[in-house]
Formats: sequence, C-alpha cells, structure tokens
Amino acid sequence: MSSWRPAAAALVADLTHVFAHRLRSVVAYGARIEGDEDAPLTSLALVETLTLSDLDACARLSAHWERQRISTPLILPEHEFRRSLDAFPLEYGEIVRAHDLVFGHDPFEGAAIAPEDLRRACETQIKSHLLHLREGYVEAGGRPQAVAALVATSAPAFAALLRNVARLGGSATVDRTAATLEGARAAGLADGIVSDVLALERRPAIPTTDPARLFPEYLAAVEQLARVVDRWRT
Repeated sequence: MSSWRPAAAALVADLTHVFAHRLRSVVAYGARIEGDEDAPLTSLALVETLTLSDLDACARLSAHWERQRISTPLILPEHEFRRSLDAFPLEYGEIVRAHDLVFGHDPFEGAAIAPEDLRRACETQIKSHLLHLREGYVEAGGRPQAVAALVATSAPAFAALLRNVARLGGSATVDRTAATLEGARAAGLADGIVSDVLALERRPAIPTTDPARLFPEYLAAVEQLARVVDRWRT
C-alpha cells in the first residue's frame, strides 16, 4: 500500500462523518502521491451541497488534519465544480494530470478543459511569474542571499509553468518530471538552465554563488516561455 493511502482513507472517513450520503467523490493529487514523502496530502472533495454548518464541522477537523499531514481538502459542490473548469483550468488541469480516486466516482470523467481557456491561463500565470522575478530581483538590492531565496522559492512555480505548457501542447504524461521536461522542450528552453532550476525545487537553500550564475539565464528562460505562450495558437 502506498504510504499516503492510510491518510487518504482517514480523510474519507472524516468527510463521510461530516457529509454522509452527500459526499460524492474524493481524489488525491499532488506531490505526495507522486513520491514526495515530505509533502502533505492534497485532495479534492466534491459534495452534493455545502453549508456553513459543514464548514464549521470541517474547521473542527483542521488541527487533526494538520497533525496527520493532510492539507485542508478543496471542497466544492459538484455542480459548482463542473461550472468552474473554465475559471481554473491550470489548477484542475494539474489534478487531472496525476490523481488517484479514493472515494466515489471520477469527477473528471466526461469533463473537458477548453484549450483556449488553458492558453489564456498559462499566459497570465507565466507573465505574473516574470513580473515576480523582476520585482524580486530589484527588491533583493544586489544581496546574493536574497537572490538565492528568490530563485529557490520560485523553482516549484517554474516547474508548474512548464507542466502547464506541456499540457497546452497536448501532453498526456502523468509522470511529474517527464511532464515538466516536455514543457521545457515545447518552449525551446535550454536543458542546462531548466535542470539547474528544477534541481532547486526540493532544496531550501543554495550556495550564495549560484544565484548570480543562474538568475540571468533563469529570467531569460521565463521571458522565452512568455513569448512562446503569447504566440501560441490552440
């Protein structure tokens, strides 16, 4: 049994206690089910109805979930979920890419994310990331440790950007690393800088000499990513 499954089973039991027959689906997704044992378990739960009393009941469980390394589940009424695929194509797309059904029916069966919604969201995300890097670099004031923190803390978001670009190109790869590299290739990014930044994704810090080497190429890679997605035709 995968190490995250007992936690998922416990979460389903908790949610069943709160929602009873109104609980429709629970899926686990994210880094934990993809092999990162240090990551908390993330999940999506769909319900028939969601009331303030339900939220209060879940709030009373939040400390328990935190102790069990379970992130607060994303809880949505089923009808609301179906009508929000166009509003959150990246977030739901990442769940679709790699998830495991742990209760009920598969909520993504028959659900589709429109390519143009995905492209538009990718453009917004990438350009926001670009603005964040530029602003963060200025705020670092030339301090190597501050630049180091900027590069290291933004690495997971960069990896997510690449997976989204891979999905935009029609990739159906489930493997997290493979999907990330597919996105980099689709955008024509150099292997070296992509590998260097992705190596930081699970590291809390890097030597202070690294950012000065990485940042110019990293910034150029994100600028290239923005240009590619801006011109992308679905």
